[in-house]
Amino acid sequence: MNWDDLRYFLELARTGKLTAAARRLSVEHTTVSRRVQACEASAGAPLFTRSASGYALTEAGRKLLPRAEAMEQAFAGIERSLTGESREPSGLVRIGCSEAYGTTILPRHLVDLASTYPNLSVDLLALPRVIQLPRNEADIVITIDRPERGPYVSVKLADYVLRLYASKSYLANTASITTKEHLKGHRFISYVEDFTIAKDLPAAQPLLAPDYVPLKSTSILAQRTAAIAGAGIAILPTYLITRDMGLEVILDGEVRFERTYWMAMPLELKGYRRIRLVWEFLRKAALRERPQMIA
Repeated sequence: MNWDDLRYFLELARTGKLTAAARRLSVEHTTVSRRVQACEASAGAPLFTRSASGYALTEAGRKLLPRAEAMEQAFAGIERSLTGESREPSGLVRIGCSEAYGTTILPRHLVDLASTYPNLSVDLLALPRVIQLPRNEADIVITIDRPERGPYVSVKLADYVLRLYASKSYLANTASITTKEHLKGHRFISYVEDFTIAKDLPAAQPLLAPDYVPLKSTSILAQRTAAIAGAGIAILPTYLITRDMGLEVILDGEVRFERTYWMAMPLELKGYRRIRLVWEFLRKAALRERPQMIA
């Protein structure tokens, strides 16, 4: 059996999707399909069953998997001994993260990443929803909720602080706020519950009157824009706020939320040099941002 064909078998086994396997291998999905068919021809049996949810290993595929993984590890060891890992890393790394972190913190550091590793390509998914590791939507994920189960590697990336913010125009036309009780009856801007990006996000509801319905958006950037426009009070990360926005902190000494970003990746990607390098780069970048994020 051709080792090069087995690489495609391994990626399809790990991702369960032709498109995800193709992305990791930097080829077209038709190439993955063709190479897997070559593996099946050599094995003399189907290695996958296909369904609406993707590809699953057959019994023959499950028997082949540990042997193919052993070959992969042996090949990687030979390659490291010959090159000393001195070869320039190349290939694609897809990073998934929250909208706030991905639009504010990451982009400026990715410029440095491109300068350090010019042959690497990066896809940045900065979305107002959870990026799913089990669905292989990204290689590395920065998330508010730490993966609790599954074959993942995860580390604490950074703590960050959220506070209550409102525009000067909004505060000028409402009653003064000096205690939490004064918040009841105010207009709040929050998340749409059905589309909340993480279960650990602070919610506005405990601060409101029970029957009060705040303005809601799936996007933290939309919430910030609404707050700037005077739509109400928003719970926002401090690192998203600059002086020129005209937002003021409310109950600074009394209302403060602290949350954590976690970084995670599938365990099987730990052996890929380009993934390890980007992982370490992101970790160091977060350390440099710490003073701004916990202010």
